Formats: sequence, C-alpha cells, structure tokens
Amino acid sequence: MGTLRLILGDQLHRRIATLSDLDPEADIVLMVEVRAEATYVRHHKQKIAFLFAAMRHFAQDLEAEGVGVDYVRLDDPANTGSFTGELERAFDRHKPDRVVVTEPGEWRVWEMMQDWRESLPLEIREDNRFLCSRARFEAWAEGRKSLRMETFYRDMRKRTGLLMEGAEPEGGRWNFDTENRKALPKSLEPPERLAFPPDAITREVIELVEAEFGAHFGRLDGFAWPVTRADALTVLAGFLKEGLPRFGDYQDAMRDGEPFLYHSLISPMLNAGLLDADEVCRAAERAYREGGVPLNCAEGFIRQILGWREYVRGLYWARMPDYARTNALSAKRDLPWFYWSGETEMACLKACVGQTRDHAYAHHIQRLMVLGNFALIAGIAPAQVEEWYLVVYADAYEWVELPNVHGMVLWADGGVMGSKPYAASGAYIDRMSDYCRGCAYDVKAKAGPTACPFNYLYWNFLIENAERLSGNPRMSMPYRTLERFGPKRRAEIAADAGRFLDSLATS
Repeated sequence: MGTLRLILGDQLHRRIATLSDLDPEADIVLMVEVRAEATYVRHHKQKIAFLFAAMRHFAQDLEAEGVGVDYVRLDDPANTGSFTGELERAFDRHKPDRVVVTEPGEWRVWEMMQDWRESLPLEIREDNRFLCSRARFEAWAEGRKSLRMETFYRDMRKRTGLLMEGAEPEGGRWNFDTENRKALPKSLEPPERLAFPPDAITREVIELVEAEFGAHFGRLDGFAWPVTRADALTVLAGFLKEGLPRFGDYQDAMRDGEPFLYHSLISPMLNAGLLDADEVCRAAERAYREGGVPLNCAEGFIRQILGWREYVRGLYWARMPDYARTNALSAKRDLPWFYWSGETEMACLKACVGQTRDHAYAHHIQRLMVLGNFALIAGIAPAQVEEWYLVVYADAYEWVELPNVHGMVLWADGGVMGSKPYAASGAYIDRMSDYCRGCAYDVKAKAGPTACPFNYLYWNFLIENAERLSGNPRMSMPYRTLERFGPKRRAEIAADAGRFLDSLATS
C-alpha cells in the first residue's frame, strides 16, 4: 500500500504538510479521537466537543473529495485510547510503506513521535501553517541577550511585507499600542457573536462529551463554535466587517455581561487549523488598505498573530522542556477554588471565571490583567496556574498557553519573555472595565476588610519580591512610591494581605 497519513486534532487544514502529496488512490488518512488527549488534563467540555466535531466534519470533507479516511471514534469498542495504540493498530490494518505526520504543537507529543520512529517508517514534516518555522526562530534567537517580542515582530513584518511601505512600516510606526487602550463608552454596543447552532454531527459529539466527560469543567449548553472551515471563514469575514474597525481602540476594554466585545473569536479555529495565520493577517491588511479599518486596529490585530502567536510558539520550542520548570519568584500558594467555582465576592474574577466556564473563552486582558494578575500578586504556584489555563480555554495548547502564562502572566521565567511582571492594583481594572461598580469591595479603599484585595496584594507582592524586582528599571516608579511608605503602612499591607490569603487557603 501507499502512505498512512496521521492528522492530529489540531491539524485540520487541507494544505497541512501531511497531505501535501496525498495520493487518493493509494493513501489512507488516519484520524483518531483519543481519550488520553481529552484527559491528560481535564479539558473544558466545549474544547473537547469543538475538536471532535471539527475532526468529524474535516473527515467528512476529505471523504467527499474521494480520500480514504480511517476514522476511529472515541466510542469505538476497539479504541485503545492513545495515539500510539491507534497508530500501531492502523499500521497493522493497512500495512503502508510509510507513515507521514506533521510535527505536533506540544512537547509531550513530540517525544511520543520520537518513540514511533523506533518501530515505524515515520516521516515527520515541518508545520507549514506558521509564518515562522522552528528553525527560523532558533536562527533569529541565536546569540541574542534578550528575546523580546517587539524585535521579533519587526523582523517578521519585514520578512512578510505585512503593513510595510517598502522598508518602512506603514504609517511610519511599528506599533500603535498606545492608541489601543481605551475604556469602552457606556453608549457603545458591540456586535453580537456569530453563533452556529450544532448540526447532527455536532449534536452527536456534544452528547458523547457529556456522557464521557461530564465531570470536566465547563458547560455545553449554548455551544456555538464554528466547526467547519466554511463557518470559520464566515466568522473571520464578520469580524473584519463588524469587529476590526473598533478592535484596536477597545481591545483592552472589559464590560460585565459582554464576554466578546470587538474580539475576533478565531483563536480556537486558528489553533485547530480551520484558518491559517497568513490568510488571516493578509485579510486584515486588505481590510485596512481598502479603507474600512483604521491602521491602529489592523496593526494591533496583526501584531497579536504575526507577533505574539508566532513568537510564543518559537519561544516554546526553543526553550522546552526546561522552560516549564522555572519559578523565578518562588511562588508556591495553591490555586484558589474560586478559579473553578466562580464563588468569590470579587466581581471581576467572578465575571471572568463565569464566562470562561460558560464559553471556554476570555479575551487577552481578562486572562492577563484579571485572572493572571491575581495569580501573580497572590503568589500562586506556576504549575497550578498553567494547568488551569490549559484546561479551561478552547484555544489552549501547551505551545501557546505555557509561554503566555509562565512568562508573560507569572514572570516565572525571570524575564525571558517580558522585561517586567504585569502586576497591577485594582485601579487598572477599574479604569478598563465596569466590574468595580457592582463589587462587594471598594476599589478606592487601600486598607481594611472592605478594600479591593488587588490593592493591598499588589503592594504586598512588591514587598515580598523586592530583592528580585527593585533593581528592575521598569519597576522603579512603584518601588520609589513604596519607599515612601512608613513601617505602619507596610505592616497594614502585610496584615491585610495575610488575612486575605489565609482565607483562600481555608475556603
């Protein structure tokens, strides 16, 4: 026989390298719903349903082309529950001349593939969905004292030509981030999310997930993710028309009861392969050049993909497996239970956990400056925070989740990714959201049981980590302020923080 071509659940792209030389007359495409992949962490039920439904639709599309697909469902009694077991079974069934796969997104699957080499004629191909290969990123990083995203992003702009005027950036600036920090006006109503009612295939998957993974985090009612490439393209087109023209201005804004605002909601589809980075960035650039989108909006969106997404993936592969083991700030407290239950009087955290439970989604500022900021200043153990982020979001894979949480959210890498920790008091949340208006705590109060916990936890974080952070030039302003605090104020901060953190351990 010809070639057995294994497609992983996050490689659902017709032009994936695995399928580049597909011979429909001789080759078989293998796709497997793997229990181990759904349970190595207890993924959000919507993420599992999204991927299984997308896989089944992708297989159906291949079969419509006349491609032979060997699809192993989760509820197949013979399913071994692992990639290795199912690949071995398929090899015995089809007896191919070779097995072709595309490199995976996660280190643990990469190690699995190295074991497959021992017993199978395996070819591992480079993932061609990314704009920067692993090898290219390593070449860029070699010899650099610091691996800053902004430097990488500028290099990628030059290499791809995105938003460039010859050798110069469009509009004379590389970055319009200072224009993209506006609070959302009360009068502004963001567009509604494009929702896709589940078809028969997706309904069957949802029933399966509820039966098999019912104890996992999250809710399945209201599932509305697109699970086909056609629907993913519809979401992208809707965002370019309705969301992108105001995305830049309000990308950092938060509003209670409005989980989506002007965000694209394409990251699950992008990370699973229903969309690819180049087509998304080119579409955003085209929308700008056609006059429908301001430059700051197009640049801010493209930077998230061409910059952050490509950067964190490169950093992940360049630094693994040791990257995950660092803990620069020696954080060791346990993750509070309210990250799962949402049962907290802090309105911002309650809202963000609630929408995460309901939608398997929160936008980047909710993840960074509410959920992540609290974990940072409360000194939560990195491994526990990282597992939580990997569990709860539909777009979470270790290659993108780990650097963002370990490096950017928690500064556990000691500055490899970010020059300073993203620590903030309640004033930031109050400025960028309306959460504080309905909160049991007073964001204006600095001390005492009614004060916003973000306020005293922020200063306590600076005190506890002064030895490590006070010499950081980007932390000089808050530390100068801290120097003006007398012994009584410092004791007050420590007492408030201690009382609050102790309450988390007993709740």
